[in-house]
Amino acid sequence: MNLADRLMCALTDPDFVLGTEDWPPGLPEVSDEELGSLLVAAYRVDASAPRTMTRVRFAVEEASVERRPRYTPDACRRMFEALVERYEQRGWADLTRGLGALENCTGRLPDVSEPARALVGSWLEKDTVRQPYALLAVARLAGDGTLRAAVERLSRDVGPIVADEIATVAGLTSAEQAQLSGTDRDHRFLSPFPDAWRRSADNPAYLAFARRALEAAAERTDAIRAGEIPYRADKAFTDREITSLGQALRAALLRDEPWLPELFERLLPGIALAPTAARTLPSQALLYEVVRAAQDFPTPELVTAIRTVRRTVRHAGVPKQLDKMLKKVDAALAERTDVALRLPRLDFGDDGVLRRTAGDYEAVVTVTETATLAWEKDGRPLRGVPAPVRRDHTALVKELRDLVKRVNAQLATLIRALEGGFTVDAVHPYGWWRTELAGHPLARTLVRRLIWEVETAPGEWRTVLPETDGQLPDAPDAAPVRLWHPLRSDPPAVRAWRDLLTERGLRQPFKQAFREVYLLTPAEEQTRVYSNRFAAHLVHYRRMFALFRARGWKSNLLGPWDGGDGDQAERTLAAGQWRVRFFHSWADWAGDDELASTDQVRFDRRVAGAWREAPLADVPPLVFSEAMRDVDLFVGVTSIAADPDWTDGGFGRTYWERASFAELTESAQARREALERILPRLKIATRCTLDGRFLTVRGDLRTYRIHLGSANILMEPDDSYLCIVPARRSGDGKVFLPFEDERLSLILSKAFLLAADTDITDETILMQIKRGA
Repeated sequence: MNLADRLMCALTDPDFVLGTEDWPPGLPEVSDEELGSLLVAAYRVDASAPRTMTRVRFAVEEASVERRPRYTPDACRRMFEALVERYEQRGWADLTRGLGALENCTGRLPDVSEPARALVGSWLEKDTVRQPYALLAVARLAGDGTLRAAVERLSRDVGPIVADEIATVAGLTSAEQAQLSGTDRDHRFLSPFPDAWRRSADNPAYLAFARRALEAAAERTDAIRAGEIPYRADKAFTDREITSLGQALRAALLRDEPWLPELFERLLPGIALAPTAARTLPSQALLYEVVRAAQDFPTPELVTAIRTVRRTVRHAGVPKQLDKMLKKVDAALAERTDVALRLPRLDFGDDGVLRRTAGDYEAVVTVTETATLAWEKDGRPLRGVPAPVRRDHTALVKELRDLVKRVNAQLATLIRALEGGFTVDAVHPYGWWRTELAGHPLARTLVRRLIWEVETAPGEWRTVLPETDGQLPDAPDAAPVRLWHPLRSDPPAVRAWRDLLTERGLRQPFKQAFREVYLLTPAEEQTRVYSNRFAAHLVHYRRMFALFRARGWKSNLLGPWDGGDGDQAERTLAAGQWRVRFFHSWADWAGDDELASTDQVRFDRRVAGAWREAPLADVPPLVFSEAMRDVDLFVGVTSIAADPDWTDGGFGRTYWERASFAELTESAQARREALERILPRLKIATRCTLDGRFLTVRGDLRTYRIHLGSANILMEPDDSYLCIVPARRSGDGKVFLPFEDERLSLILSKAFLLAADTDITDETILMQIKRGA
């Protein structure tokens, strides 16, 4: 009896004994066709079934998410029969299960008209119909009469937008209806997988409906504003219309339709501003649904439109909620590198300066590393906002301050988008890059401080740093341009760029020249499909969870509750073609803090719409390096080894003692290379030397070794530990750092303090130093 047979017995016979070792994660020994049959049996398992049956059901369903099950014609028929049974037992059944089985049928489609007719008949008797797209697809399987009845029921009392939607979907083929059923949502706060939206966006008939629906919504808000439709707060659209409009908007956003920006200028103010002086909104619910759509598929124009209405909306609580939602929108836009680089000019001159007159004064907004607002009178700079301007031009001051915030948010998004382009090996036409990035008034100061490669001739790439090279190279407008990455360069060239940045005192928008490179190790070649490079660390869990969100990773919150013991943080890379998973588990409490332990890193490749685990050797080097860089960041920043005053005992203390002075990771190695260039320029240079994992600092009282990974300190000659978190000294604050790194700043801060240890006045530090001196 093979594994599939044993699992089938476990799903159908409550007395069958099956050891947990017989069903490993992903069920790799089970074929796709066997998995399809198992899913049919699993769907028949009730929640009250014995524990073994329930656990096998979960294992089968989990495997189906990662793979693409196949169904024999008989399995397809049995799936529809199982749906009828489930509906009779619970009053609901997931119709997409049956449609998915037919879509992945291995032979001639079976006749399922009888169970399909029974399902549709039962559903149409309900007051509220869920999964309307799937219902129409199943109704077509039942016959033309059943389809007409379904269309009539779904179009009843729903308004013209939803009626148009139902008619559009009803007119599609069975296969098209089944494909669109993946976007059915039980409520608008849920969003299907991106692949489901892609199917809608790729359907010409549905995309045409999407434009009609959104334009109809804008026309309705125009009519409300004109007084042609009576105004009622938050009643401009029904719940069903809002769901339909949200789905239509996502399809259009995914395709980045050119008519959307003009529509946003009408629709967003129309749903956010009452036609009267009231502080209510025509449709607060649709406004939030639009922002949720922007979280899925943002465009710069939609983000700008949302921020515009955020400044003008009168409802007191809406701006705060929009600010919270916009954080996710900005993060998502940075990941959508194909559109995120499209920046508005916002009336700035080519030099990155915008000037506005306010009486006898002039406001000057300047974009360098960030946007700043200053005031002048007769060409002379002023320290702050002049009193007459504050008094007489309040609206202008607020407008300009909001503009500075908006520009800085766009610059932050641009930085994330450029950096995110590494994993897709993003390439731009040289002509577009020269005018829309290197010459853009907002982007220019960021772009010109980055290293670029221009293909001046086939196979010949010229590397250029616009900030130092002055003149851009001559190349055809169609010539490819891409960001330089140290992984594609030889070590002497990498060292040369690092030397140049340090000599010129040039800080890049993100770590590029000093960027860490992660190559496959012999140990990872042995483990083949997973990496243990960052396993077995203890971390401050809530800090790591916050970093997941900040870096665009998805993860469930862990804690001491059922199902909260372990998870895998994941992020999609390379335009959705690769996925990295970082396994971790909740460990324990440490006072009021929560600890987690880290585990394996694995990679998956998208194959035929499903994720398949891939050997590490098959992962593109840039994808592997950038993903491991993120994991290194998570562990390096949140490890308790970097906590200088960790005092807990037990297994946590054992880990701290081992990891606090361990071998350097790639991020710590980059820190060491930066120090090699920085130290000779410091006034304490003669007291500092780099020795392996440590920066050795010679004080007058003792000699100190600062670990380049954790920043923890050992004192010679007995390697006693020195617990110290110094305040930043004035000398340290003036040190040029080629990239932003809190740990590097901390190491230099400690070095300055300890090099002048006779000037230390903190008794808690002096007691430790003198104890063994």
